[in-house]
Amino acid sequence: MHVFVAGGSGVLGRPLVQQLVTLGHQVTASTHSDRTASLVRQLGAEPVVLDAFDRDAVHAAVLRARPEVLVNQLTSLSTPATDHARWLATTNRLRAEASATLAQAARAAGTRRVVAQSASFMTAPDAPAPTDERSPLYTGAPEPVLGHVLANAALERVVTGTPDVEGVVLRYGFLYGPGTALGPGGELWEAVRAGRVPVVGEGRGSYPFVHTLDAVAATVLAVEQGPAGVYNVVDDDPAAQARWLPHLARLLHAPEPGRSTAADAGRQQGAQAVYYGEQLPPASNAAAREHLGWRPRLASWQEGFATLVA
Repeated sequence: MHVFVAGGSGVLGRPLVQQLVTLGHQVTASTHSDRTASLVRQLGAEPVVLDAFDRDAVHAAVLRARPEVLVNQLTSLSTPATDHARWLATTNRLRAEASATLAQAARAAGTRRVVAQSASFMTAPDAPAPTDERSPLYTGAPEPVLGHVLANAALERVVTGTPDVEGVVLRYGFLYGPGTALGPGGELWEAVRAGRVPVVGEGRGSYPFVHTLDAVAATVLAVEQGPAGVYNVVDDDPAAQARWLPHLARLLHAPEPGRSTAADAGRQQGAQAVYYGEQLPPASNAAAREHLGWRPRLASWQEGFATLVA
């Protein structure tokens, strides 16, 4: 099968390309520079250096490849930023704009299926728990949460609504593992090690974690099988901030996390710190299990964090 991976040099793109090639698929992967193109070539894929916002170039690349399946893994999250809104800005634009271009190009190329990355941490705080893919999105959120919710929602509408294309949306949980913010050397990992991440309020927000390799495994399954639709790709153990943050601190022999009121967290870090730390409801992966046949290899973040520390 010929697969086009948009964003083939990212944290998920690289292992995804490698796994698809290992399974015998022909892979074309877009990337943003000649340097990362060489990495894609080393993985056994055909690289395409591409500006994802250049509509004509995207259409030309996809039409030239004529893939049976297109996977959208475009993000711009590799550079840490203290301003959460600024950090998300390009990724939000990729999801709201570039995703539509890719879906249109896929249809023009006769592509059978489009698989795209979204997020599972955008449901309304008062949604009945555990939330699933039908739960209401947090469309009343403050910024910068709202911008990310709306950008993901735009992507999901395009992917599932493009005529003649099977649209599969994978709502990944908070990614952890090598190369992510929550992995050795990552921004959040090291902030926990330094004791700079407080529990917000009672720490009731339930983080939907997923290891990068489990996210890749779900994506490969979505390329090869399963019905169109939207799927939460999260582990089996929703993690309240008051559970996971002290647990990781102990694994890292770090100071016990402090406490911050929701009001202080909102002023000092932004509305996202309050939403994730105190309000986010737990998410279920039942649909991905039933319809994609996916089972996370690391069923709990506790096991996953321990492997990273070890």
